[in-house]
Amino acid sequence: MERKINKMNNKKYYISTAIAYASAIPHIGNVYEIILADAIARFKRLEGYDVYFQTGTDEHGQKIENNAKNQNLDTPDYVDMISSEIKRIFDLVNVSYDKFVRTTDKYHKEVVQDIFERLIEKGDIYLGKYEGWYSIADEAFLNKTDIVDGVGPSGDIPIWMSEDTYFFKLSNYQDRLVKYINDNPTFIEPESRRNEVLQNFLKEPLPDLSVSRTSFKWGIPVKSNPNHVIYVWIDALSNYITGLNYNLNKESNEMKDYWPADLHLIGKDIMRFHAIYWPSILMALDLPLPKKIFGHPWVLVDKNKMSKSVGNTLYTDKLVQHFGVDALRYYVLHEIPYAQDGNITYELMIERNNSDLANTLGNLVNRTIGMINKYQNGLVKKVLMDEPFNYSLKEKCEKLLPKIKELMNDLRVGDAIEELMIVARAANKYIDISEPWNLFKNNEHEKLSHVLYNLVETIRFLAVFLQSYMPETAKKIFEQLNIEHQGLDSVIQFGQYSEQQIGTAKVLFERFDLEKKLNEIIG
Repeated sequence: MERKINKMNNKKYYISTAIAYASAIPHIGNVYEIILADAIARFKRLEGYDVYFQTGTDEHGQKIENNAKNQNLDTPDYVDMISSEIKRIFDLVNVSYDKFVRTTDKYHKEVVQDIFERLIEKGDIYLGKYEGWYSIADEAFLNKTDIVDGVGPSGDIPIWMSEDTYFFKLSNYQDRLVKYINDNPTFIEPESRRNEVLQNFLKEPLPDLSVSRTSFKWGIPVKSNPNHVIYVWIDALSNYITGLNYNLNKESNEMKDYWPADLHLIGKDIMRFHAIYWPSILMALDLPLPKKIFGHPWVLVDKNKMSKSVGNTLYTDKLVQHFGVDALRYYVLHEIPYAQDGNITYELMIERNNSDLANTLGNLVNRTIGMINKYQNGLVKKVLMDEPFNYSLKEKCEKLLPKIKELMNDLRVGDAIEELMIVARAANKYIDISEPWNLFKNNEHEKLSHVLYNLVETIRFLAVFLQSYMPETAKKIFEQLNIEHQGLDSVIQFGQYSEQQIGTAKVLFERFDLEKKLNEIIG
């Protein structure tokens, strides 16, 4: 759901995702990006930043026009339907975006037309003719190397097309772009993506880019030549500034506050468009470049790319139905590596749910609260002794904040969550080492209070961090601890939980029987 942002804060952070293409409902591989962006945005807010988090839908193009026709719908009605479904799915997985841009928005369309005219005036855009093999599925003209056995990258058969088109002079900006990437080593990450851009895409002279079409009408018309519609490279990519009310004649407050973007989070397959086309357009507009473009890996199903034709596509609604929102968020954030493709299957999700969420985190919270209610009538006593069991949870907890800040700063989100799981496992081990049931039996009340306080405080630390990754779970833990949600300033020092009554233990995550759960999902 769109949020109200705190513009009074001087620490600004602008994060965007690629806007989702409104041709069909996105699968979990597409939704992974928005969950990843949400975790980063939430953590930045915990750090005290005024975060502006933008996403949205790309709603023009031939494929959309064709899909609408195939479903006997007017194209505007079709994109309204798909865009609202995408928004619903983002809301379903608890995404806290600040702005949802649509390329059919009136303001976006007007600014894109102005940008196009400005680039014509500058001589960066000129009218010419394009001939070549065109893929409708990819919505792109293909190079010979893109066509294998007569088939394009998306599996369709390209058609030969010749049409008048406006071209953008990429060649004007190639040298400047190469220099910028070399001078700013963190501009494109991870390093493998940066190398790909420099060594594959920018090695040879760049051909000028076709930026208008006449073969379909569903797009933004060129103001000075309405037979042409503005193509995706200028239309969709401009959303990152039109969402900030960019105006060619007067700098908007939002541009002043948030541009350049701190992070464009995108899939690795659209790196060329974001690392070459978009910076070149920004240079042509005399705007600063975003601080970082991060090309995240793919989510594979059983180590294969998701494909409707293969029939191995996993959708968010079904995964949420069977596992819940936070188990899904945990899985994609924890299991998709920083720079390599990750894997998802129902079996792996069941296994991770059971081992990490039910057995480790859920069990820790449940056992601890249960023991406090059983042994101390629900009263948490603030007793901190010299550690009698030579196993310090305090030490482990107080190392979390600097570790997690560093990992999140490097966008190593899965590694950051693993640090929390390491501490949760350590807390379960502490229960086994300290044996609170024996301390109770032997009337070692002070030692028992010390152990239980250490466990409660560790759980509080975990809940504070989990607000970024699993917000609903964090909220439930705070409720069970009988406290309000807290910020990162509360996890600098161990021992902030006050002496008070604890809440009631409730199961956080159900443990699944593998066979039974698979039957329920697959039928």
